Amino acid sequence: MNVQNPDVLISSMKNWLERAVIGLNLCPFAKAVHVKEQIRYVVSDAQNEEELLADLLHELQLLYDADPEKVETTLLIHPHVLQDFLDYNDFLEIADAAVSELALDGEIQVASFHPDYQFAETRYEDVENFSNRAPYPCLHLLRESSVEKAVAAFPDAGKIYEKNIETLKSLGAEGWKKLWV
Repeated sequence: MNVQNPDVLISSMKNWLERAVIGLNLCPFAKAVHVKEQIRYVVSDAQNEEELLADLLHELQLLYDADPEKVETTLLIHPHVLQDFLDYNDFLEIADAAVSELALDGEIQVASFHPDYQFAETRYEDVENFSNRAPYPCLHLLRESSVEKAVAAFPDAGKIYEKNIETLKSLGAEGWKKLWV
């Protein structure tokens, strides 16, 4: 894979966050942490799953130990490994096991974003998959307490997924492409 400057990768992820996640309100909780600059962006140099797991373990512990006022969430971007979505998807079990290994169940969860993200029972080109398509493979580390607070403060939080599908279907694939022009 073409090695890229970490600042360029982070800039691309921030652009995606601003235009898609926040701009389309796919995650109503993202704007506040973005504006407060409480998102930690980390670009992993990992070339294989073992190296990525080591980076993940480090970042899980770092997030747990960090002051939530300074670091609320982490995006662990890994551009050199798990380019294939099925391999990435399989790795999510390892990521969950890493959370358990550090006894962080109930403290931190891992959400998933990938350029080729595909929900079960969908076709690759189905627009609802775009809600989890990021420019690069990424593991999103979230504090469970923050998720619980956000969900409690947001009416109908359980309907976010359905709302996202409606938003993306009304936007369509062409509208999605126009976001990046």
